[in-house]
Amino acid sequence: MPIRPRMALVAAAVLAALVSGVQGRAGDDAALQFQLGTLLFEETRYREALEAFRKAVAADNKSMAVQARMGVVKSALRLGQFLEASKEAQTLKLQDPRSAAVLSVHADALWSAGLFDEAHEEFKDALALEPDLSRGHHGLARALASQNQLDEALNEAQIALKLAPRDEEVHHTVGAIFERMRRYEQAAAAYGNYVNLLPNKDRSEKASWSRSQIRFLRSFGEREPIAMDEAAAAGLHTVDFKVIDDKVIVKAKVNGGRPQDFVLDTGSELTTISRQTASSGAVRPITYTLSAGVGEVGLRGLQLGRLDTLEIGTMKLSNVPALIKAPALRGIPKRETESFSPIGLGLSMTVDYASRKLTLGRHLPAEKAEFTLPMRHHRLSMVRGLINQTRPTYFVVDTGGEVISISTATADELNQVMPRKIALRVYGTSGWDRDAFLMPGLNLKFQDIAFNNFAVVVLNLQAPSVLLGFQVGGIVGHRFLSPYRVSLDLDRSELRMTKATN
Repeated sequence: MPIRPRMALVAAAVLAALVSGVQGRAGDDAALQFQLGTLLFEETRYREALEAFRKAVAADNKSMAVQARMGVVKSALRLGQFLEASKEAQTLKLQDPRSAAVLSVHADALWSAGLFDEAHEEFKDALALEPDLSRGHHGLARALASQNQLDEALNEAQIALKLAPRDEEVHHTVGAIFERMRRYEQAAAAYGNYVNLLPNKDRSEKASWSRSQIRFLRSFGEREPIAMDEAAAAGLHTVDFKVIDDKVIVKAKVNGGRPQDFVLDTGSELTTISRQTASSGAVRPITYTLSAGVGEVGLRGLQLGRLDTLEIGTMKLSNVPALIKAPALRGIPKRETESFSPIGLGLSMTVDYASRKLTLGRHLPAEKAEFTLPMRHHRLSMVRGLINQTRPTYFVVDTGGEVISISTATADELNQVMPRKIALRVYGTSGWDRDAFLMPGLNLKFQDIAFNNFAVVVLNLQAPSVLLGFQVGGIVGHRFLSPYRVSLDLDRSELRMTKATN
């Protein structure tokens, strides 16, 4: 793009002025730092931009100081430094509480901290002050998408695009919404617009992921993704399952092959198969993508392919995106297993742990439940919990997990006094988490479901948090879910739980 060389020259000139020791008032220096930070941010050099904006925050001019702090928050968010973004955003809001732009940036920081409900309301507050605020519409689009209101979310994102057509992040959000709608060609076009707005030298993980995703989505061509015939799509499909090592196991067929064990894993975005299953089922890898989970490997490159068919009981899906666990992890005690997430396939589900029945469908019937928790879905499904009566956060609902855990970032915020740290041996989809430990004495509450004086596992969830774009607060697994008949209902954005009866 022709604007990039000019920007590079201007940035070089500003940098030269700073380095050569141009002497002047502190305000002049802050102004130069702000200009430099702005240009570096546009070049996606976020770490350098963050340093420049930090220096510009000291400007005597209040307006410039506010703009500089907004730059600090935005840069920190792009770098996955969610704690700094949150702290600076709080100060920013105190500086200018009636600015729509400030409210929108503060809401972005709330979102990154996993405070989705507060962010949702603040995006609406910002738009009430300034209806044509592109970042407000973008934030509202993400919030609505997390409640599965995809048509409304797309409308908000399209408004944001009209107001700010060169905001690459909005294009990325449009792509994500189209992908959830199973409109892959339009999703690929939106991701393409995102990549085209990046500097040519951008080699960030998000840019690499987007380039791979474009190739993958376009490989579907005229095929309908995650397709079912009309009768199957309108009905419900119930299968038996068994529980082994606190994991729900069902039988499934890949490309018409033999039935094999699949773990029900809502902690994963995609259906996952081993290299051996891919080979026997003639599943061809199309590209590589980034995956992240618990473990010291952090971000992990895996193959991405497409299943011609996936059969679970009476349900047959065609053209199913799938991760291929290649290369396989080494040094873990068990072989990586096949797994699938109904939520990742756009399906709602009911798991009856007492009767060992799993029900899947595009739509679930309305049901009363003992407990109904509002649920948000942003690549993974989550419910809100409260820790020690004061710290709200969202927990991933993970049927493939075993315990209730919180992230190290969440644990650090609690300032919990611990006589000694009880180390644990924990491994996940990215290998061993050698820093995992047990934290006793917490009080957890999920609406009316309470765990008092409870011991949680503390895990390093930084890598999945960066990939997801927000700080994951924790995970609720088998220990939380298994006493209940559990429904994850995408249509209603609800987690329904009723005490299981034998």
